[in-house]
Amino acid sequence: MGGVREKKAEYFSKLRTLLEDYKSVFVVGVDNVSSQQMHEVRKVLRDRAVILMGKNTMVRRAIRGFISDLPDYEKLLPFIKGNVGFVFTNESLKDIKDVIIENKVAAPARAGAVAPEDIWITAMNTGMEPGKTSFFQALGVPTKIARGTIEIVSDVKVVAANSKVGASEAALLNLLNISPFTYGLSIVQVYDNGQVFPSNILDISDDELVSHFVSAISTITAISLASGYPTLPAVGHQLVNNYKDLLAVAVAAKYVYPEVEELFDRLENPEKYASAAPVAAAASSGSADAAEEEEAEEEADESDDDMGFGLFD
Repeated sequence: MGGVREKKAEYFSKLRTLLEDYKSVFVVGVDNVSSQQMHEVRKVLRDRAVILMGKNTMVRRAIRGFISDLPDYEKLLPFIKGNVGFVFTNESLKDIKDVIIENKVAAPARAGAVAPEDIWITAMNTGMEPGKTSFFQALGVPTKIARGTIEIVSDVKVVAANSKVGASEAALLNLLNISPFTYGLSIVQVYDNGQVFPSNILDISDDELVSHFVSAISTITAISLASGYPTLPAVGHQLVNNYKDLLAVAVAAKYVYPEVEELFDRLENPEKYASAAPVAAAASSGSADAAEEEEAEEEADESDDDMGFGLFD
């Protein structure tokens, strides 16, 4: 009895140390994951993350005991159910997630197992003797005899996604050495610095984040301008709009101050500013024409010089 208590105390101490040392935790599902596969995952994550397994009741009891000192970890309690484990890390969450989900192994079909996706048998020569043709026919698999062996003539879906694999389908798949299932750790939930979220959040790219951020800033700016409530994103626009209003009041009241003297001059003498642009354009055009004429004269002079000398002069 004392040994059991000591093991529990040791486990509680280890869990608390991990919670204090690591800011991020993956709650992972471990259904159909073998001990050998778990060993491979531990090896890949070595020096980057720590995997901890344990009974759910013991983990929940331990976390409840830490809540007074580590209140944020209470958010993990709803996800500690079923066959789960924990991956603690301070590394990039996306990198660790990729390692976790990439480590999968193929597994043969078992009767009663639920297919995560459609299972197909592709057209092939099975190499089996014709005596087993009836077995394929019973499952609706089209075959023919080619060179004394059974050949499947077209692709066939033998099990639909989310349906159970029957005994006959499992026998056929195993007979063809087809392992349609892949098993590995699945990510149930992610904890990071007091926040809990699903793992697909980690798939959002930096470009998408920037796009959402810019869209949110634009929305805040529009609401701020419409309501007249000042916010940091709208300050620049509000200053410009207020200055436009100030100019409008100055023009209406005919109040002249140094910053608006040119504006009043433009309003009172529009012809002066209207003629300035064509003159400038004409000057530019004239200089261009002069340059072209000068180039033409130089070419003519060069041509005349050439005509003055023969090859043997």
